Amino acid sequence: MVINILAGGPVELLPDLTEFEAENAIWVGVDRGVFQLLKRNIKPAIAFGDFDSVSHEELHFIESRVTELKRFKPEKDETDMELALNWALDQEPRTIRLFGATGGRLDHLFANVHLLHNPLKEKYSTDVCLIDRNNIVFLKEPGSYKIARMKDKKYVSFVPLTLNVRDITLEGFKFPLKNRHISLGSTLCISNELINDYGTFSFSEGILIVIRSHD
Repeated sequence: MVINILAGGPVELLPDLTEFEAENAIWVGVDRGVFQLLKRNIKPAIAFGDFDSVSHEELHFIESRVTELKRFKPEKDETDMELALNWALDQEPRTIRLFGATGGRLDHLFANVHLLHNPLKEKYSTDVCLIDRNNIVFLKEPGSYKIARMKDKKYVSFVPLTLNVRDITLEGFKFPLKNRHISLGSTLCISNELINDYGTFSFSEGILIVIRSHD
């Protein structure tokens, strides 16, 4: 099972959502993202939000079309996206994709990137990634991973989420590395590229933000 979550980020940064309408995909709307799903004739299975970013007319439109609507007061401990992600993780899907989670407010952007750490922290086996028109973002814990070249996202960047990432090794990349140490604030691993159809990356300590992107 795949769960796609659409938040209320700028619509110009959204990819073509029809590319992600797999037969077994479940859609979840978050705040204004619910309205954007309905405009695209995609009915979310469930919706979350305080809905302070929609008009009264848009909220009425949402209420008339969404069966399971979880409304919250604006004054709460979690963001709407975190509430939706927690629900999605409890369904134990294979994959969760977050859309509409970039652009606009930087506090929301940083919070959404950090939310990717929650499944790792709680030991979920679900793969969670953040996707917009130009980027795919996910986190990795220590280990060795195979990574495929993508025609539409040629750049691969590795950014430390933790204070230190140790023994990072990149093979099959334009700029290979062998057992290097990178610390928070390092830009050593920005804008690398795969030179073969596949490459590998590995490290022994820390957490990496992996970003696939294009200009």
